[in-house]
Amino acid sequence: MTVYTHGHHPTVLSSHTWRTIENSAAYLAGHLREGLTLLDVGCGPGTISTEFAERLAPGRVVAVDAAETVLEQARAHAAGRGRDNIEFAVADVHDLAFPDDTFDIVHAHQVLQHIAEPVRALSEMRRVCKPGGVVAAREADFGGFTWYPEPPAMADWLPVYSKVARGNGGEPEAGRRLVSWAREAGFTDITFTSSAWAFATPEEREWWSGSWGGRMLHSTLADTAVEKGHATREDLERIHQGWQEWAAAPDGTFTAQHGEILCRT
Repeated sequence: MTVYTHGHHPTVLSSHTWRTIENSAAYLAGHLREGLTLLDVGCGPGTISTEFAERLAPGRVVAVDAAETVLEQARAHAAGRGRDNIEFAVADVHDLAFPDDTFDIVHAHQVLQHIAEPVRALSEMRRVCKPGGVVAAREADFGGFTWYPEPPAMADWLPVYSKVARGNGGEPEAGRRLVSWAREAGFTDITFTSSAWAFATPEEREWWSGSWGGRMLHSTLADTAVEKGHATREDLERIHQGWQEWAAAPDGTFTAQHGEILCRT
């Protein structure tokens, strides 16, 4: 069973609801055309999904996630934007309940890093994509994250996160593995690109540290870290303090590297 490392605490969803085509799917934007059909796998609160529906109308968007609770938020977001060409459903990326050759585009953002069988997932995404269509995936590469300054109290956040993620069957360095996984899934026409989120202004640092520093205290990630013995509550408090120190630095910067693939079927 897939375990979502982060959970859906507000500290996590603050990041998810910030995501747009521009900041999280720009590599796919040139393939979005009116009338196409799209499957959005792991849609979360639906911000990117709803933008897809706006771009593709009158084309249809189906957005799926493993968690029904977050889909309620996604439906409300889409309704608030007046979208009637999008539907939401619970689904397992390993076993998608759609016929072969259903969608023109199949998209996943920050999904493959969290599952133990990313090749199987990509194979399913390939199966439901029409011949000549596009399967697109973008994944973080935590090993490529950089930040400055580097408060000592913040040093353990990435080791703790990586232990929790891998303990749940995930791969936090998924971004660099996308081409390998896609080849194993049977794709031969693969375009790899890379892009990053960058945070440097006082407002960006405050928000990013609130999201990541906050989830080291309050999210499913924090609970699992303590339960599995990767950190104590005191350790997590110290890491949170480190994030706050970083955010307060006037010269603070953070770069979150991602890998991206566009696969032709």
